[in-house]
Amino acid sequence: MSTAEGPAPGLPVRMPRPRQPGRHRRPEPLTTPEGAPALVLAVPGTPSPAIRSLAEEIVSIARIELSGLDPRIGYVDGDGEEYPTLESVLAQAATERGDQAPAAVVVPLLAGPEASVMRRLRQAVADSRSAAEVTDVLGPHPLLAEALHVRLSEAGLARADRARLFTVATAADGIILATVGGEEAVQAAGVTGLLLAARLAVPVLAAALDIEDSVAGAAEQLRSSGSTTLALAPYVVGPEVAPEVLHDAAKEADCSAADALGPYPAIGKLVVSTYTAALGIAQPSQGAPLG
Repeated sequence: MSTAEGPAPGLPVRMPRPRQPGRHRRPEPLTTPEGAPALVLAVPGTPSPAIRSLAEEIVSIARIELSGLDPRIGYVDGDGEEYPTLESVLAQAATERGDQAPAAVVVPLLAGPEASVMRRLRQAVADSRSAAEVTDVLGPHPLLAEALHVRLSEAGLARADRARLFTVATAADGIILATVGGEEAVQAAGVTGLLLAARLAVPVLAAALDIEDSVAGAAEQLRSSGSTTLALAPYVVGPEVAPEVLHDAAKEADCSAADALGPYPAIGKLVVSTYTAALGIAQPSQGAPLG
């Protein structure tokens, strides 16, 4: 029984729960500033229901990461009807926002640089006559190394976590990081490849799907250095390259392949962080990669 002086002896006293300090503290949720430009996800490749589903899932992740976001999807090779072109999406955003500049921030759905796609993307922005800002591509970034690791482990080609004491009989001892965009893309993929190699403790070599014999050359180099079980890790989100290209590349290297990055949560997070960086909005740190 309580008294005027306080709770009776022996009864527990409810104290306020202390706030967790340091890096374990839950970050405050981000909110889009009032009047912020639209986020336009620029999707490369030939549109299809599968690509639209992938883009919509990434947009859904982005909405969760940043409340109040106005995300839209524009297709670099859109048909203007079922798959709206990037020009039409930007023109609509400009009409809705009037004199506001920029009316939109265009985030390319590309893991690495692909000069031909970026040229067409910038031309689409110019043709729309809208005040839109185009960001860099999503990589290189530690979150992409995490996503690659997860895709490899899902295919049984890598341990899910080096800290756990179990083995994967089919785990690869050499990884080919397959990208598109020529030598520039290979150089950029090499940065993420170093992060992936540190996670898996196996050698990783980048190769271009659009350079003849690049994948075969990487496979030969890995085997000559002692790797016996190779795996192909597609360093693409998905729309950039047809699925049969990845299949042919794995056949060329005579190895198994993981899936493309697809709508892995890290892709949505990177889309948001690229958008907020363009607006100068500080984001909480993404945390240390697992493994």
